[in-house]
Amino acid sequence: MTNEKLPLHVVDYVIFVITILISLGIGVYHAITGGKQRTTSEFFVGDRKMSVLPVALSMMVTFESSILMIGTPAEVYVYGIQIIIETFGWFVSYILTLGMVVALIHPLKLTSAYEYLERRFRSKAVRVLGTVLGILYYIAYLGIVLFGPAIALEAVSGVPLWLSIIAVAGTAMIYTTIGGFKAVVWADVFQTMIMFVGVAAILVKGTMKIGGIGKTWSIAEEKGRLNFFDFRSDPTLRHTFWCLSINGFFRSFGLLVNQSSVQRISSMPTQDAARKVLIITAPAFLITLCLACVEGIVAYAYFDVTKCDPLDSGEIRDPNQVIPYMVTDMFQEQVGMSGLFLASLFSASLSTLSSGLSSLSVLLWEDLIKPFTQPMSDFKATLIAKAAVICFGIVAVVIAFLTSLIGGTLVQIAVSILASFHGPLAGMFMFGAFCPWASSKGVFGGTVIGVVLTLWICIGQMTTEGSVKSSELPPAPTDHCTNMNSSILSLNYTHSTMNALSINTIENVTGYSSSISTTVSSPDISGIELMYTMSYQWFSLVGISCVFIFGSIISFCTGANRPRTNDYKYFIPVFDHLFWYLPQTWLKILRCGVKYQHDKRINDGNKEKEMALMRDTMNSVQL
Repeated sequence: MTNEKLPLHVVDYVIFVITILISLGIGVYHAITGGKQRTTSEFFVGDRKMSVLPVALSMMVTFESSILMIGTPAEVYVYGIQIIIETFGWFVSYILTLGMVVALIHPLKLTSAYEYLERRFRSKAVRVLGTVLGILYYIAYLGIVLFGPAIALEAVSGVPLWLSIIAVAGTAMIYTTIGGFKAVVWADVFQTMIMFVGVAAILVKGTMKIGGIGKTWSIAEEKGRLNFFDFRSDPTLRHTFWCLSINGFFRSFGLLVNQSSVQRISSMPTQDAARKVLIITAPAFLITLCLACVEGIVAYAYFDVTKCDPLDSGEIRDPNQVIPYMVTDMFQEQVGMSGLFLASLFSASLSTLSSGLSSLSVLLWEDLIKPFTQPMSDFKATLIAKAAVICFGIVAVVIAFLTSLIGGTLVQIAVSILASFHGPLAGMFMFGAFCPWASSKGVFGGTVIGVVLTLWICIGQMTTEGSVKSSELPPAPTDHCTNMNSSILSLNYTHSTMNALSINTIENVTGYSSSISTTVSSPDISGIELMYTMSYQWFSLVGISCVFIFGSIISFCTGANRPRTNDYKYFIPVFDHLFWYLPQTWLKILRCGVKYQHDKRINDGNKEKEMALMRDTMNSVQL
């Protein structure tokens, strides 16, 4: 191997360009068919007449961007497969709550997710707060998503970072603007197929190059990459079973009630169809996340066999470039395969970017413009929404360039930054749906405290030297890296020596084997700075907890809501769903005085029986 960029063939570029053109073509098709995207209903939710399978696939790839394609494998490559525990925590939560969320969201016929907050708390201020946080969340997320494929293409072909970012952003902005929600969904379907073909090609070819599945997993186990379980309770450890499973569990609920999910749930004609969408999405998302983790294992085993770790040898500068580098190295003799991978990577980013831009335009119009302006025609409103797509796309490009200044895997960058908004946002919905006593003042105050505290910890961790414990596993060999210069060799020797010393220290103190992880922390951290040593995986839970704790305190201090005055349709009867086997007297207490929909259905059913009996009686009298 060499340090030089591995060249792409003209066929690779042709495949890549064709993928972009097809996505644009889908946008053009939906711009000239149907209602031609002239109404907000069609532009935002496809006239609420979408089909189950395309919406399910769209929902799946909405959360499967470059973070999944290159960030998750990079995470496994450097730190081991432990991140997969978060996936199963997410899946369990998804299955437990999907029926509850659909039953809450679909009957309300929402266009904006944060319209729920206004109805539930009877407060425009709460809705605006949720919308602002939602917009900040999406802008930050889309910037990270744009950064992923750009750094990948730079690694394998030398294409400048700025050119890739603008190309992806421009494509997504065009077909989202002209084709609306329908174009977003159907482009997602096409991009899903490209993604799966690209991932499958990497897994099959990589396993063959290594020498089979058995050898791949044997290498991974020998070098500590199969570190599934770590049950230590130290909250400063980067990854443990507890922080991954708990974070995954709560993140799942947050994803179900974010704007992209609410748009797709609301686009379905019936509640049953919306439920089918999530039933398909849950296992599909689990499978793809697991495949991404396996991809990281295959990448490590591949470079272990070739005996040239590109990251440790300095051939690439960022862990997020590992997979693109492996693909171009592995498929040097198969013309077009590198282009197929780049197409799949850019497809993943396009799907997320288009969904995010569509969601942002909804939020801007429905929450920040429509309620505060004079009524206007649907055509003018749609034009404003389309202009918003362009504006938010430009802002996402700026964020992508700023993301390039932050180090680490895409997974860590995304979770750390986004938790500051995602955690409190999820807390707002959970607090409103589960707690009848929650008031508008309580949820507003608790959310603000959650955002400030989480942002403070996040920024403190990024700016305080030594606040993050290192848990990198030993790299692959570099014996066959033919182009390593003396300075890199010296650096690697020093790095390896320090790692060895650190590993021995950890084994002596904790009894954990070096195959689990290398954990080193600066002894200078003390006082308030100890908060910055918390694992980034706990950030979301901090935000959610603040909303519940401070929100409840403020609610009770300022006059909590009386449960009997609340409308049942804004609450989730969680105890009825999870503990249906309990006696009705217990469930009545757990409902906190709220009469849920099934109670109303029983009463309505009794009334219908009474009316039928009265009709029969009257008919008898007439006879």
